[in-house]
Amino acid sequence: AAEAEPRALAVEKPAAVPAAAEKTEEAVVPLSPASHEMRVYLSQPLNARKLVGYNREFLDSYRPNETLYLSEEQRAHLAQIGKPNFDDQAAGTYAKQILNRLLIDLSWNSSRLEGNTYSLLDTTRLIELGEAAEGRGRLEAQMIVNHKDAIEFLVNDAEAIGFNRYTILNLHGILAQNLLPDPGAPGRLRRMGVGIGKSTFHPLELPQLIEECFNEVLEKAATIKDPFEQALFAMVQLPYLQPFDDVNKRVSRLSANIPFINRNLSPLSFIDVPRAIYMDAILGVYELNKIDLLRDVFVWAYERSAARYAAVRQSLGEPDPFRFKHKAALQQIVGEVVRGRMDRKAAAAYITAWVEKNGISEVDREKFRDMAESELVSLHEGNFARYHIRPSEFEGWQQVWRGRKKS
Repeated sequence: AAEAEPRALAVEKPAAVPAAAEKTEEAVVPLSPASHEMRVYLSQPLNARKLVGYNREFLDSYRPNETLYLSEEQRAHLAQIGKPNFDDQAAGTYAKQILNRLLIDLSWNSSRLEGNTYSLLDTTRLIELGEAAEGRGRLEAQMIVNHKDAIEFLVNDAEAIGFNRYTILNLHGILAQNLLPDPGAPGRLRRMGVGIGKSTFHPLELPQLIEECFNEVLEKAATIKDPFEQALFAMVQLPYLQPFDDVNKRVSRLSANIPFINRNLSPLSFIDVPRAIYMDAILGVYELNKIDLLRDVFVWAYERSAARYAAVRQSLGEPDPFRFKHKAALQQIVGEVVRGRMDRKAAAAYITAWVEKNGISEVDREKFRDMAESELVSLHEGNFARYHIRPSEFEGWQQVWRGRKKS
């Protein structure tokens, strides 16, 4: 497989990146020599950098599963650190387990990379309690709420999402809600020209070409087999195309999580990513068609995110994948046994008949029966509410279960 070949880099009497800032960011995100060179070029004034338009060849030359933004070693490393114990589980299982933490982490960090001034505590209060921070603008709160809604869309619709028009258009529609001057723009491909602030890059303007390239980006992304290559491809090509009026980078950051949600890998929430270095990485794609800096940011950011959610898993306790898979069925059958005031013999017979009639696969039936019976035996006054059982229902069942029903 061939590494992607970027456009040649030309530097004309560059102004150096400020030493203090460069040293601080290097200590945070390890950068390759090519990335350092890109930052030097991008530190020049705009009038010293080359004016460029959209280079269709940058997209056309990418051959899924042949062209590679990530080396084999990088992909193997990310796969090793990003895989929790969720083999053979439905898409989105892992993301649902850590959803409360993911909503806050990804909403805050992605918004922060756009210049949003909400703090982490402000974001937590907004997401969990619906309370906007005092002294902050409405648009900042709207940006964070839109992120929350978009993440929930991806996680709750995990079986259907992918690199297709339905997912990406609706993802933009949610992220851009109430943020664009044109109320019809959210979820719609761009019909006008746009400029990129602090950049010499000028995106495509013809709607027909935007549509054509957008479909090509989706088709190629969907064809990529490796989830990490797929995620980085989306982070490179979606912002570069600028398919929407605005909110393109936000779409790329959340869409990068599609393969991770689908395959129950640790998500990418951009924890601690410095905004300045991320913006340079994006400008490097825009003006130079070079992905070195964005690749460095991506790999480091995923390492940070994977470590974060490994710690979250540890604090939550490793889940039982079988129990998680059959959570709804277990809740239903326990509730029915209790509300039906069944004794032990009646419950055992009921469970046996129930698993045959309610879609529990033959290979899972014995283990499910054991799990349901064990759960019934361990029910007590401090844990029955999780099955949506009322105190009166539990008390009436307990008398029968313990053989104390009065005649």
